[in-house]
Amino acid sequence: MRKPSATQLGVDLDALDWRRSETPEGGIEVAFTGEWTLLRTADEPGALVSVFDEREWACFLDGAKKGEFDRVAE
Repeated sequence: MRKPSATQLGVDLDALDWRRSETPEGGIEVAFTGEWTLLRTADEPGALVSVFDEREWACFLDGAKKGEFDRVAE
């Protein structure tokens, strides 16, 4: 099965409970829709929404905890 886009999920993105990161600039928002996790840029809610399955989300969180994305923020 191919992973769906946010549009293909058929959910109202505006109605989701988006959780915002605590960084003042360049923050992200995350919403959970059952088996899918959605990620978007906090300052551009109408822009691209990335879709992660459970395994991808776990890998993303693991990398973030290990500092793998710290250089991106510099």
